[in-house]
Amino acid sequence: MKDGVHLAVNLYMPDGPLESADDKGKFPAILEYLPYRKDDWTLARDWQLHSYFVRRGYVTARVDIRGTGASEGNPPDREYSDQEQKDGLEVIDWLSRQPWSNGNVGMMGISWGGFNAIQMAHLHPPALKAIIAMCATEDLFHDDIHYIDGLMHVDEFELGMDMQIGMTRAPDFPTDEKSLATRFDATPWFLLYLHQQRDGPFWQRASISANQYADYKVPTFMIGGFLDGYRDSIGRFLEHVHAPVKALLGPWNHTFPHEAEPGPSIEWRVEATRWWDYWLKGKQNGILDEPRFEVYMRHWYPPDPNIAEIPGDWRAEKNFPPADARTETLYLSPNHTLRDAAPAATSEQLKCVPSIGIEAGFWWGDFTTDQRSIDAFSLVYDSGPLDQDTAILGWPKALLQVSASAPLADWFVRLSDVAPDGTVTMVTGAGQSGAQRDSRSVPTDLIPGRLYSLPIELHLTSWVFQRGHRIRLAVSNALWPMIWPTPYPVTTSMQLGGAPASRLELPLVPLEPAARPNFSAPEVTPPLEGVKSEGDTWPPQEWTETHDLITGTTRVAWIGDDSSKYPWGRMKDHEQMTYLITDAHPEKSSIHAEGATTVELPGRILVWSVILNVSSDARNFYYHSERHLTENGKLIREKSWDDKIPRDHQ
Repeated sequence: MKDGVHLAVNLYMPDGPLESADDKGKFPAILEYLPYRKDDWTLARDWQLHSYFVRRGYVTARVDIRGTGASEGNPPDREYSDQEQKDGLEVIDWLSRQPWSNGNVGMMGISWGGFNAIQMAHLHPPALKAIIAMCATEDLFHDDIHYIDGLMHVDEFELGMDMQIGMTRAPDFPTDEKSLATRFDATPWFLLYLHQQRDGPFWQRASISANQYADYKVPTFMIGGFLDGYRDSIGRFLEHVHAPVKALLGPWNHTFPHEAEPGPSIEWRVEATRWWDYWLKGKQNGILDEPRFEVYMRHWYPPDPNIAEIPGDWRAEKNFPPADARTETLYLSPNHTLRDAAPAATSEQLKCVPSIGIEAGFWWGDFTTDQRSIDAFSLVYDSGPLDQDTAILGWPKALLQVSASAPLADWFVRLSDVAPDGTVTMVTGAGQSGAQRDSRSVPTDLIPGRLYSLPIELHLTSWVFQRGHRIRLAVSNALWPMIWPTPYPVTTSMQLGGAPASRLELPLVPLEPAARPNFSAPEVTPPLEGVKSEGDTWPPQEWTETHDLITGTTRVAWIGDDSSKYPWGRMKDHEQMTYLITDAHPEKSSIHAEGATTVELPGRILVWSVILNVSSDARNFYYHSERHLTENGKLIREKSWDDKIPRDHQ
């Protein structure tokens, strides 16, 4: 870099001449830019991903962000830092000027790599001709993992990143003072995020706001899944970005479509190669003349966190929203029904049970089980049995007329499919802070007893409700442990009927689309010799919920483990988190998390471990974090952090 710091890169290059090189034997470059340690944690998957594109005439670059993995320098103090972006501009320029390069650079990535691909594209570096952003968003405060729907969320990411930032480079894993001081002693990021509980410059710096879409110029291929928390960005890009946008949205979780769980998995890299060929090689392959949006229409399936494949079919749309889409409005009515006409004005009350919500998963998608347990403590409204199959694609919307007995309350809306046997499968949902009803940047208290009109846009979804099934809308004021509870025992009221009436708006589409795409089965790449991985810390191997009937305390706990073998040794990861809440005192909620990475080398066993405790009372959050490092069983370094952070409408 210009300041003398060296960033580490693995270049994946052809090992001989390829017919796909241009007349001068040069290749475009594709960049993936991450803090996730290219020489150990992502090495196996990097080989699977990058070698595919190398065989098709590309040089790919996997770069460790400054201060992470094998790259020099101080680690960033947050995700998507200014330094990360400045370095990224230099990396793109460097790739474009290499003797093997044709001058054109693409950027791709999943999750973090998708986030910073969007962010780099928004800076418009001259050599960056196109990107592929997968499972990523451009709205950090509302969508990212720290404040889901603008509401406080604590999960495995905070634990895992704390460990990764503290570790030194592979394969030698130095433990001298110079190596450890910058990384091991670096402040955990989540402590910084706890001080940023509302939207504003901190989050908007690396986001794209509504008035900035017109300035976004780089052609973008968006890929995501309906069981991923970042899927809304796909619809927004299709609808608002003026640059060329192509999108692929399947039934998957936070994963690559060629190894999707649940399936069906597809070989998305065929489409990706055609995208790169057009923008980086200038091949006129007609990709811009095809439908912009390929999307999987999910059909009903029984609630099952272990489902292997989601039933459904693919459809291709020229635009989004589809030209033949229409809105159907259903009104929340007495006797807990959904009807096509507004009822006379009345109201219903709901006492908040803070411990409910585990059935809705951890971030609006994965691990959804039968919703009847949470529905028992929600306001629930059902349609009659449908007389025909009914398809939706887009953002369902709920408009609720609500009041609360406390100055702070949240509302959560879940859209579900009720089968004739009574099982309830969640389709989508969303949360809304009452304090953020007018502004995410300037939250304000509710006035107890005052009626508020609360629009809630549910997360992007597709679904086909079968004939004889019922459509269900469920409303609650808690969703633990996905969202930290508000600190007051609260009873809320919802007005039915009147003007405007509480209602649900469904984005209906025809059952039969104009076109259907076809995808090939995933191509299998032989694994990298000497590298093998098993297990995963997330999704976990164990996940339990227990409820103490005497104290009213609910405990949610999960445990995950993985291990990897490398030519130089072995790594093992262990993570566990426990969430505790008491219904009578939601202000006194807490999370305890532990994680460890064991590195086994010839003659050395290193163990990096972390402990994270987050708790609250009515006024504050309390943060405690520890890092420990042992070598051959002897403690060689430790550090801890403690802070009290005022609650800011969370």
